[in-house]
Amino acid sequence: MPTPVWSVLRRVVENSVQLVAAFNRKRLPRTDRPFLVGIHAPMRSELTIETLAVTGAIPRELDGRYLKMGANPVDPDPVGRHWFLGDGMVHGIAIAQGRVLWYRNRWIQSRLAAAALGRTAAPGPRRGHNDTVNTNIVDIGGRAFAVVEAGSYPVEVSVDLEEQRYNPFDGTLCGSFSGHPHRDPLTGEHHAIAYDGNIWDAVRHVVVSNAGRVVRDVPVAVSHGPCIHDCAFTARFAVVLDLPVTFSMRAVLAGHEFPFRWNPSHRARVGLLPRQGEAASVIWCEVEPCFVFHVANAFDDEDGRVVVDVIAYPSMFASDGSSLDALGRFERWTIEPLSRRVGRRVLDPTPQEFPRIDERRFGQRHRYVYTVPVPPDGNPQLTGATRLYKHDLDAGSRSVHEFGDDRVPGEFVFVPGRDGAAEDEGWLLGLVINTAEDTTDFTILDAQRFEASPVAMVRMPHRIPPGFHGNWFPAARGGAE
Repeated sequence: MPTPVWSVLRRVVENSVQLVAAFNRKRLPRTDRPFLVGIHAPMRSELTIETLAVTGAIPRELDGRYLKMGANPVDPDPVGRHWFLGDGMVHGIAIAQGRVLWYRNRWIQSRLAAAALGRTAAPGPRRGHNDTVNTNIVDIGGRAFAVVEAGSYPVEVSVDLEEQRYNPFDGTLCGSFSGHPHRDPLTGEHHAIAYDGNIWDAVRHVVVSNAGRVVRDVPVAVSHGPCIHDCAFTARFAVVLDLPVTFSMRAVLAGHEFPFRWNPSHRARVGLLPRQGEAASVIWCEVEPCFVFHVANAFDDEDGRVVVDVIAYPSMFASDGSSLDALGRFERWTIEPLSRRVGRRVLDPTPQEFPRIDERRFGQRHRYVYTVPVPPDGNPQLTGATRLYKHDLDAGSRSVHEFGDDRVPGEFVFVPGRDGAAEDEGWLLGLVINTAEDTTDFTILDAQRFEASPVAMVRMPHRIPPGFHGNWFPAARGGAE
């Protein structure tokens, strides 16, 4: 837990910096904000559509819902606007027996969003002044939880997206959570590394049971308040990415709503925390300065090393802009716990992001990784990103699915085709924006026939902004009623 000095400083920051930042934000120039226009322009209404056009045949094995989250500000303000900020919106598509049942999109009813919409905020306990939740929606214990890092409690969302309530895992979560919890398929537990923008000397390893209750919450000492967007685990360790993007008081006082910047004075390191160990047992291993948003997976190899596949950036948020100021490449990190060395090998130098695997392989050796390419110029409108990549790590090869001109894919999630299916035997699900028609296709690919035409496409008569992360919720594992 934070020291008394840090606790006092945190209260001072919470009570005073917000006022200074709000004043200074008014003085920021009204520059072009790429994440409020084009494909990122927010949706302005909530829809319920029960009749949608389908091309191809939806596999009958797919029975459930695809849910995706992203920032979708109710009242967009270009001043201080950052890609990661804004009211959360959930998009959902329900399918069963080869048919589409419905599409719905709903704002997360935070206090701010509800007030702007003239509604009553969602019930449930709050944590701190900011209850915005906008990053991911995950299945924990058969319930759908919208989650965010560094602040608010999760929001439990009903099967039809109509009911919401803030739920700190039935009262067992005692701090912030993460936008990227990962489920261990062997134990059913969800692992997360949680940080708090107001606590700069500690992060926490949080484990949530398959019943949806926190069973472990261990603080780990850090400095400068690092931003830790994702994490990983192996059979032995939870992996802590303590990299040099940290809290920046200078950015806050300058009026920027996103308070993290590249910090060359922060030592880059990877922590290996024994899954049942305390903070004192963390094995810290220095790595060349870089930043990682997303991890594909991690596992222990036969020689006792830890292997982590990541998208790594040479730097991040070194400038004050809202766009990425570097491009990521697909790398494999091999960590030697005894020598505390990290070897980095580039698997693919092509700019790409949003790595996903067959999640039945989490914490174990995997073969396939699916990623979304990023245009070489880093254009935030993603006008050149019309492809999806499939990496075969055993063969050292990359396959490409080309969606065609004017079609921009987001993150795709893998769904096994049947119980006991082999890795890569199943479907890839995701959203593809048609920029020419300003529509969106919910697209289903056969993972083993990756380069072939989609198995099915469900046409949404509107554009769904790219958002952040989506997941598949099998019907047998519904959500809150």
